[in-house]
Amino acid sequence: MTTEYTLPPEWAPQHAVQLTWPHPDSDWAPRLEAVLPVFARIAREISFREEVLIACHDTTSIKVCKTYLRHAGADLARCHLHTVPSNDSWTRDHGPLILQNPAGQRKLMDFAFNAWGLKFRADLDNQITRHLHAQGAYGNAALEISGMVLEGGSIEVDGAGTLLTTSACLLSPNRNPQWSAAQIEDALRAQLGVERILWLHSGHLEGDDTDAHIDTLARFCNPHTIAYQSCDDPDDSHFAPLQQMAAELSACRNRNGENYHLIPLPWAQAQFDEEGNRLPLTYANFLILNAAVLLPTYDDPADHIAQERLQHIFPDREVIPVPCGELARQHGSLHCVTMQLPR
Repeated sequence: MTTEYTLPPEWAPQHAVQLTWPHPDSDWAPRLEAVLPVFARIAREISFREEVLIACHDTTSIKVCKTYLRHAGADLARCHLHTVPSNDSWTRDHGPLILQNPAGQRKLMDFAFNAWGLKFRADLDNQITRHLHAQGAYGNAALEISGMVLEGGSIEVDGAGTLLTTSACLLSPNRNPQWSAAQIEDALRAQLGVERILWLHSGHLEGDDTDAHIDTLARFCNPHTIAYQSCDDPDDSHFAPLQQMAAELSACRNRNGENYHLIPLPWAQAQFDEEGNRLPLTYANFLILNAAVLLPTYDDPADHIAQERLQHIFPDREVIPVPCGELARQHGSLHCVTMQLPR
């Protein structure tokens, strides 16, 4: 039995998008000057279409954030800055999941965040939603704190009762170690109002800290369409697992028993950081806005192909490329640093 509240899909009307501003006490410190313009560019594009909610570590971060937003040309009247301490900036995973019911009421689900299975410090990030709620950032939405460890990047919903996820992430032993797959499914149904869970068991990106978050691999674009990260290079280590993932997606059915329309996204050539670690480049990490789609790009020939394919999927939204190579150097991308807040 589903709950009265359900989790809207990303293409549902939005009120705002939430960000967490990088600061010198975070892992961004060595490349802070290079990455802040990326966050400002993302905020700028959002502000042209909806509100922007930004959690800033302290008063100094507030001042720095305003300076970068102004320089980027953001609509400052739509940028709402709050002082909230943070460890890092991956809002998709520490931010709230906002559910709605047929009466239009909203509820914030604040799931536990333990930095992708206890990989990093997350004590401050795990409290951001509660602090923002206390400051009135979410209006009159009720707050429900869940004991389940769950990151927003680990799930995709189609707005028709189906949730897509990966077993590598949700069955990770450092997240909910005492829970079976059946118990996790029961919790997802009860807390997110979904009816069906589709599991992917293949697919990963080297350099990804999240244990194969679904938003790096496959994304619902509408109730009938899934865009997924493909790999067409047989000599690449990703080729076999992503081919297997594509086969799994081909076997998935919607609630009417029909195949999903699958759109492969192109493969960017390998890039590495200064230590020789491969960067997790993915075009699946796009963000759907009210009137646009923000596409992460990586200064690669495949950038324009990804843009063309997404524009075909979203004919009524402008697909806007945003250079995200600096985000990839911290093992994430555009979708990972954002969380949409439904209208």
